[in-house]
Amino acid sequence: MAHYGVAVAVRFADGGRGRVRVPRKTSVLVGDRVVAEGETLLRVETARGVLRRRDSHGRVRSVAANLDALGIVLAPRPESPLGFVERGLVAARASGLEPLIVVNKADLDGAVELHETVKQGYGGTAPVLLVSASSGSGLAGVRSWLEAGRRGVFVGTSGVGKSSLLNALLPDLELAVGAINDASGLGRHITSTATLHALAGGGELIDTPGFRDFGPVEVTARELAAFFPGFEESLGRGCHFRDCLHRQEPGCRVLAAVEAGEISVHRHGGYLALLSELEGVESAPRRK
Repeated sequence: MAHYGVAVAVRFADGGRGRVRVPRKTSVLVGDRVVAEGETLLRVETARGVLRRRDSHGRVRSVAANLDALGIVLAPRPESPLGFVERGLVAARASGLEPLIVVNKADLDGAVELHETVKQGYGGTAPVLLVSASSGSGLAGVRSWLEAGRRGVFVGTSGVGKSSLLNALLPDLELAVGAINDASGLGRHITSTATLHALAGGGELIDTPGFRDFGPVEVTARELAAFFPGFEESLGRGCHFRDCLHRQEPGCRVLAAVEAGEISVHRHGGYLALLSELEGVESAPRRK
């Protein structure tokens, strides 16, 4: 349920909770199913639905395990980096997770406009909710998303209100919430470790530290277009070349859709940026 370096918090099959020691060099994530005896962790079972990301230094960071859904949280302030939603959707699709986009802070100026913009751009790929952690409006949609025992994780930059949303869904939780830095306009990192929480009505949510860099891991440069939101219809028509990267190849259906205004130049630019990033990672020499 949480990782504290030398120990992890666990929930046992009978509902009891406790902490167990983690042997050295044991890799364990929040959400992992483990076997423990006494106060010692013996084994980490094979996981499914693992969310990983690549940071700005190219290092792979594992976020959580045994997930069913990924919630991408935005807010009018602080603004998320360009392409954050697209990268989150690619990560969800590549990992087999059901995506949800949450526009938080509905009471702030610009929230309605942001919701409409995001819904227009990505509504065909994932549900888009407008919610307010402070007033509780729209939270029924999040609870419905987690029904039937689904386990989800919130991702988003610091300050968009992930912990506030969890506090609203679980009033007794009282997670620490940070303010926005007036000078930078960015959120302050308050959540320092991922934690798993069960909702009274069913389902579970994992709170994670905020991060501004989100490079998907479970996808290659060649596979990217198949997971990229908004390319589905164009790819269904079939490009001239089977290995088309949709960069400048003749007979490319994606480029034709961009020229016709069916795919925005901004969307295609986000794809090209992520494509170049993945190609750079794949061509970099591996560390021994």
